[in-house]
Amino acid sequence: MTRSERDLVVALRSELAGIDPARPCDRRAEAAGLGDDAWNREAAVTRLAVRLERRATDDAGGRSARIDWESAADHCRWAWLRGRFLARGSLSLANGRTHLEFIVEPAEAVVLAERLAEMELPAAWRIRRGRGVVTWKSGEAVGTFLRRIGAGAALLELEARQVSRALRGELNRVLNAESANLQRAVAAAGRQLDAIDRLEADGRLSAQPRVVRVVAAARRETPEATLSDLAARLGLHRSAVQRALERLERLALHAETLDGPDRTALAGGPVGPRPGGVTLA
Repeated sequence: MTRSERDLVVALRSELAGIDPARPCDRRAEAAGLGDDAWNREAAVTRLAVRLERRATDDAGGRSARIDWESAADHCRWAWLRGRFLARGSLSLANGRTHLEFIVEPAEAVVLAERLAEMELPAAWRIRRGRGVVTWKSGEAVGTFLRRIGAGAALLELEARQVSRALRGELNRVLNAESANLQRAVAAAGRQLDAIDRLEADGRLSAQPRVVRVVAAARRETPEATLSDLAARLGLHRSAVQRALERLERLALHAETLDGPDRTALAGGPVGPRPGGVTLA
């Protein structure tokens, strides 16, 4: 990850660690989610563990923090999951991808995955180097989870970056496609101009149907024009312009004259003049 991405992850975790649950049951649930793992995490999480331990002792009269998942309300479940994420979770934004995972004991991995599925956020799990790993690789799933456990400003910044990255990717895709189309159009126009010059030099251009000669002249005058531009300028169908240019290239490659069915196909069949256009003859 870049430094700015690491800073954003730290800010998000600090924001979550700074949440002060209003309900005693939520405080106990979050403390249970943190367990004994919070003491080895960043300072904000350690301070949260100390704060919750004190509050849990006051709330429960010395009773240890715990959660009965089956009977717990959703708000308690989300508080527990927030604690579990702060204690055992990690978030990566590297290479434009959002990746969140929990590293837990092997026996807990399947349990945690089942609990997340109950909260309508199914996650993949596996055993990796003797540890259980519960993972989301979907930016949408990660965003939903972080929102549900209380992330606010940092999550908005994360989502804004994701949107910006997606827009840049789409813009690059469009620009690359346009560039490729332009290169193909330039190459095609070059071939067509070369074919026109060769046919004119050996006298075959003047023997072509009028529409072919008109299209050839228009191509010479506007080498950069697209097929649609030429068609609009000449009052022809785009397909007629394309057939005329293809005929010119074909004739330049082969020392032969196209007659009969090919001539009829070029003109699109026996038709009269189009209003404001060119007579196909």
